[in-house]
Amino acid sequence: MNENFLKWYALHTRSHFENKVYDGLCGKSIEAFFPRIQVMSKRKDRRKKILTPLLPGYVFVHTDLTHEQHIQIIKTVGIVRIISFKGQPVPANDDEIASLMILNGTDRTVLNRDYMKKGDRVMIMEGPLKGLVGFYLRHAGKKDKVVVSVELLMRSLEVEIEGWALEKVA
Repeated sequence: MNENFLKWYALHTRSHFENKVYDGLCGKSIEAFFPRIQVMSKRKDRRKKILTPLLPGYVFVHTDLTHEQHIQIIKTVGIVRIISFKGQPVPANDDEIASLMILNGTDRTVLNRDYMKKGDRVMIMEGPLKGLVGFYLRHAGKKDKVVVSVELLMRSLEVEIEGWALEKVA
């Protein structure tokens, strides 16, 4: 394998098969990355920190994706598919993988949220405006705030809301 051609690829796994896929890839000497976070277990009989998937249903591989590698990867038990666009596997952004590696194993509060882009319908989930539905406009400054346009009485109001208080609406 030529180090210069190695890229990270996302693999979609069967539900709850992330660990089996990770172990299967490592058993084939294929570099894999399965980002996890620490959470308190929800068992009633005892409380302890456990590792759970940061991105449920996904494991990453670092490969040059030759034909042989592709076959070895796809034959791993639990893999549904390699994330692709128009039939071609798409490598992940190295900076995004580096960020996931920093989060890997952390016990910080990490909330999985839908990716939001301009124009997406969102609902305010917390605070005095809870329940209002609007449209995501933009990220505002360094304060982790977004601006939401709320249609109310045929008027548009721009309201700054903490990003964590929003949820994407179908």
